[in-house]
Amino acid sequence: MMAGAEKFVEADNAEAIITRIEHKSRKIESLLKQNKPVEALKTALEGSSHMIRDERCKSANWIVVHRALMAIKDVEGMFSSLDPEYYDILMKYLYRGLSTGDRPTCDQCLRIHEKLTERAGLGCILRSLADTVITV
Repeated sequence: MMAGAEKFVEADNAEAIITRIEHKSRKIESLLKQNKPVEALKTALEGSSHMIRDERCKSANWIVVHRALMAIKDVEGMFSSLDPEYYDILMKYLYRGLSTGDRPTCDQCLRIHEKLTERAGLGCILRSLADTVITV
């Protein structure tokens, strides 16, 4: 076993992870219905399943994060409420969104990317691109 491999969650735990993601999804939908998109995004990013190699789990988590990202209307206001601890993982999800090629998703990711880069600096981009351990 490779050093550090125990930090990754493998497919044998995938069903439990999918169940947690489904629970998180219901919580996010509730927050969105209450018109709390920033809280929904925080919830989506918290405990984000970024240490998972199972593609099904990654995809399920991306769907949850994507739903929250697309609900953000006031990007400036979002950053007044979003803690810097979320910046690097958010950047990773923005790049995942850009890789979809979906026009509305890409437009939203670019809007957020611009403001995130202004707030967090170029280091956030470099950490996101250079980090091969945490993948989304």
